[in-house]
Amino acid sequence: MQTSVIKAISLGKTVSTNQEQLTILEDINLEIKAGESVAIVGTSGAGKSTLMTLLAGLDTPTHGEVEVLGKPLSTLDDEERAAIRSESVGFVFQSFLLIPSLTAIENVTLPCLLKGEQADNQRAIALLESVGLGHRTHHSPAQLSGGEQQRVALARAFMIEPQILFADEPTGNLDQHTAEKVVELLFELNRHHGTTLVLVTHDMALAAQCDRIFRIDAGRLEVS
Repeated sequence: MQTSVIKAISLGKTVSTNQEQLTILEDINLEIKAGESVAIVGTSGAGKSTLMTLLAGLDTPTHGEVEVLGKPLSTLDDEERAAIRSESVGFVFQSFLLIPSLTAIENVTLPCLLKGEQADNQRAIALLESVGLGHRTHHSPAQLSGGEQQRVALARAFMIEPQILFADEPTGNLDQHTAEKVVELLFELNRHHGTTLVLVTHDMALAAQCDRIFRIDAGRLEVS
């Protein structure tokens, strides 16, 4: 039986704007199993990215609970939540978020250094090779195309062998051909490592490749 790696229970998020309360998410209940690939879809402003940041423990809900790898996040302090992220969770964002002053291999080994460990250059090279960038290890982000930068970001996300990978519009800044390559890599790495994949996307063709689709509509959840 597959175990649950992410669970949201009656999750809600409300923010205050000009003395009025704006409900972004309301009564979200979901469960994601180990090794699953799921897509979070919805129109712009529907609350997709907010849901992802709550599930990843990057933000706290107004009410309800998120459990990650069996741990209720509300019972953990900032340091404990950060430890779960650094040890078990990978992230890929639309804007790549590479460090401009570091080479490709230095960007990939960064999660090791953030954990206080020695850089594993051998593993970093293997990961860069697996995303087709073995010949670009010492290039800076400025010397790489958008697609190459996103592939470096993918390699970096897998440096810690994450149990969960969150990808927020990972193909949003890429042309169609490059986007297809990155998607192929995402699912290949997902299968190869057994990583649970949570994709936030407006691309329905990408969403359709996932095991399940969570649709956010006006802050509420529909599952298909």
